[in-house]
Parts: sequence; structure tokens; C-alpha cells
Amino acid sequence: MESTKFKRPKHKGSPKLFDNPILEKLTHTHISLPLIIFGVIAAVLIYYGIVEKGFEAPMMILLFVAGLVFFTLVEYLMHRYLYHIPATTPRKKKISYTMHGVHHDYPKDKSRLAMPPVLSLIIATVLFIIYRAVLGDYVFGFLAGFLIGYAGYLAVHYSVHAFKVPKSFIKTLWHHHSIHHYREPDRAFGVSSPLWDHIFGTMPRKTGKSQRTAVGASIDD
Repeated sequence: MESTKFKRPKHKGSPKLFDNPILEKLTHTHISLPLIIFGVIAAVLIYYGIVEKGFEAPMMILLFVAGLVFFTLVEYLMHRYLYHIPATTPRKKKISYTMHGVHHDYPKDKSRLAMPPVLSLIIATVLFIIYRAVLGDYVFGFLAGFLIGYAGYLAVHYSVHAFKVPKSFIKTLWHHHSIHHYREPDRAFGVSSPLWDHIFGTMPRKTGKSQRTAVGASIDD
């Protein structure tokens, strides 16, 4: 399994993925762009749901939280089963590396920690169409929570790879994700939350204190 095989990561550089300069340019994204885009879309969805559709605040909050929690499940499943697909053929190996393997090889490549804005907008549009068909007008609160969940994931993921471990309760997420990168790539798939790792039994194995300290520090190297 190429995408989950442990490799010593490179903390400098940014590899070339496409010969086409336009496609190559699209693989680099400043983290602020998707955060702004999804923040604005979520705000518009909430406004439209309340003002145009007449939802009261308690219902919008409930839908928002439901969408947020659902995102954490989608994040976990995609990270575990899509980003780490078995590279059993050259084509799968290429897809796996382009989607996620490159991130494991170059975890501090800050420009490749988020999808390109164009692709993000297309996915958001597709999700709106699907959720609208399933949920009807409830989509406005639910999708807002889902998109903020994604924005939160991006913020946490970027912070883990761009900044040093904070001296607060959030450091748990730093250590959880560093274990996935530096010790157990087949575990600790949750980035914004370890909830589903607990539920599906993919929490990191217990290790000695010295090993935990080394892993926690490695992401800052």
C-alpha cells in the first residue's frame, strides 16, 4: 500500500506533479482562499435559510451542528479509504500520490495543504445539489455546518504543519496527526477530531513516553 507505507518525510521543497504549467499551478493554494470562500458561502447559506426560508435560530443551529459532525465522519472516511487507497496498479499509485502521497512525502509544503479554489467550488456546488435533493430546505443549515467543518479541518491541518505545537488543549490534535505522519500512517486518520478513530478502532497504539515525545517533536523539525 504505497500511500500508507512509512517513508521518511522531506521538510523542504515542493515536488512537481504535472508537466502542464496550468495544472501544476492549480495544485498550489494559499490557505486563506478556501477559508474565505467557505466562510462566505456558509454565511450566505445561513442568512438565506433564516431570512428567505424562515428557519428559526434553534433549528439552524441544530442543522449546522449536524452538518459539522457529519463532515468529521466524511473527513475520516475519505482520509482512510480514499487518500490511502492500495496502490495496486501504476494508475492507482499515481492517483494516490497526487491526492495524498505527496503530502506525506512533503508534509510542510504549505501550498499543498488545501484543494484548489476552483475544485473546492465545484465540490461545494455538487454537495449543495445532492443535499438539497435529500434534505430539501434543510440544506441551508446542514451544508453551512459541513462547509465550516471543512474550513475548520483546513485550519487545523495547516496549523499542524505550519506552526509549532501550541501550549493548549489543542496540542492533542497536533500530536494525533503527527503520529499519523511519523509513526503510524495506518492509524490516526482524524485531523479535526479523533472521534471516529475512537469509534472505528484506529487510535494510535500505546507507546512509551520517550517515543511519544519524539513523535510529537518531529513535526516541528
